[in-house]
Amino acid sequence: MLFLVRPPQISAVKKYFVPLIESAIQLKIKHIIFLSVQGVEKSKIIPHHKIEKLIVASKIPYTFLRPAYFMQNFTTTLKNDLLNKKRIYLPAGNAKFTLVDVRDIGNVAATVLTNVAKHINKSYELTSNKKLSFNEMAEKLSDVLGVKIKYESPNLLHFYRTKHKENTPFMLIVVLIMLHYFPRFQKEPAITNCVKEITGIEPISFETFIKDNKTLLVL
Repeated sequence: MLFLVRPPQISAVKKYFVPLIESAIQLKIKHIIFLSVQGVEKSKIIPHHKIEKLIVASKIPYTFLRPAYFMQNFTTTLKNDLLNKKRIYLPAGNAKFTLVDVRDIGNVAATVLTNVAKHINKSYELTSNKKLSFNEMAEKLSDVLGVKIKYESPNLLHFYRTKHKENTPFMLIVVLIMLHYFPRFQKEPAITNCVKEITGIEPISFETFIKDNKTLLVL
């Protein structure tokens, strides 16, 4: 069995994943679980699309886990702005996002691993039960943390200049733009019931995530 996580950048597909899939075929791997991304089947520009195609073409049985926007982005990638400037600074406009706590992803993956036969050649979009804009996320963060968190949606030029001045790596800026700007012009992602259907447990809400990670989100 092979468990593949999402690639860090586009160049990783040819450099890492193509040889990996070829090795999996030679080693007669019986099942691949790939941590992909929600909406991947509709977006050819992200590397996950090509990787899923490679896995399907390999004829190796698979399970694709397609999570929504990670709640844990607020304790990692977005943490600096949140802690030091009390803001969410992203070019997302008023776009709505589905969210998921990585703990739910882990629970789903563990459940799949304990009963592989039930999940062969299936794809699951993993989300919580609500869609939120970043303005709404800022309001929920403010309410739970007791600190005013504002949301700013700059244009792409201002966003790039700001992140460049902060010494953010170029490829990370590109990824941030892909994740937050492009959804403004796409159909809103769907909420699914996959987490509960697979694990038997309701997915973690954004409010619960904030409460559980309060010490990481305020100074």
